[in-house]
Amino acid sequence: MSRFNPLVERLNPPAIPTVLGWGRAYDGHRGKMIDLSQAVPGYPPHADMLAFLSEEALARANVSYGAIEGEQAFRETYAAHVSEAYGASIKAENIHITAGANQAFIATCLATMAHGDVIATTNPFYFNEEITLSMLGMQVRQIPCTAENRFVPTLEAVRAAIDPSVKALCLVTPNNPTGAIYPADLLEGIFEICRENRCWLILDETYRDFLPQVMDKPHALFSKPGWEETLIGLYSFSKSFCIPGQRMGAITASPYVVAQIAKVMDNLQICAPRSAQAAVTRAIPALVGWRKDNRAEIDRRAAALKAVMAKVPDWRMDSLGAYFAFIRHPFDGVPAATVSRQLALRAGVLCVPGSYFGKEQDQYLRFAFANADAETIGLLAERLNGFRLED
Repeated sequence: MSRFNPLVERLNPPAIPTVLGWGRAYDGHRGKMIDLSQAVPGYPPHADMLAFLSEEALARANVSYGAIEGEQAFRETYAAHVSEAYGASIKAENIHITAGANQAFIATCLATMAHGDVIATTNPFYFNEEITLSMLGMQVRQIPCTAENRFVPTLEAVRAAIDPSVKALCLVTPNNPTGAIYPADLLEGIFEICRENRCWLILDETYRDFLPQVMDKPHALFSKPGWEETLIGLYSFSKSFCIPGQRMGAITASPYVVAQIAKVMDNLQICAPRSAQAAVTRAIPALVGWRKDNRAEIDRRAAALKAVMAKVPDWRMDSLGAYFAFIRHPFDGVPAATVSRQLALRAGVLCVPGSYFGKEQDQYLRFAFANADAETIGLLAERLNGFRLED
């Protein structure tokens, strides 16, 4: 008999450390590593953000326990931000602060689902969310998202997957790994399907601050009457403020959902880091212009990658979005992990195999293009065009 939880023991090792290990083995012979692996901001935090963190770390009040749901000032500030971003009316009571979006997801799952429940996700999926569901013993029902449909599900596929036996549908938009952005009318249709079946719609919008500048707002779901009975929104401050190490996330939901999540959080972490909460409370209004500039910078990086991929005809960019591109590699039948590892070791290009996001995605690689500036992205053309697999 195993001494470990079989739901955990059967899992593969964490994906990103495996990929980063390939990068550490690169000898530098092609020049600097082009790191398109883990989704981390490719520029530093604003100096004011660092100052806020430093000042709040020295505040005596921030070393004691805080409110489980998050600091009241932070919840109010973030609620106002969400209200503006979506043109909705969100209150502090709708907000629960967590230590990152992954914690927001697992806390939401523990509060709304039970072992053995049927949960719908997309394929490809965000691996951390899929692994969470597996660890918790959920039955996962996958909805296919294909290149032909821009890696978003069709309403017909959602209707076929969602019935009264499904407890929740988990979506990520802008999507990780494909970058696909779910159109507002599609999200509204999915919302209605979930509402009809009394199924939670858990919407992870970690990358919403990097939507193309032409987009006004992500969707209008938070303005729909009774949205609280169906929708749970997840968010991360890591990318927008360049503070992934501070672990700051948020949940937007009904007060009743927030209360259930608080029961979970009291046993996960008690409260999110207080000094970081205080710092981000100050940063949300202070760094509006800086965040807009970063949104424009990500647009420039996306344009740079699009230009590069036009120069490498053997490689195909099937999806490009707010932070990621899903790239079809030219080596039919070769596992994506083999291609990704050899790219790192022989070409100095670090990316994540598509197979980490679903077994059917072996023909793809995820490029986190936001990690690299336009000049660095420009180096990709030569390295991809000259790349051949070793036997």
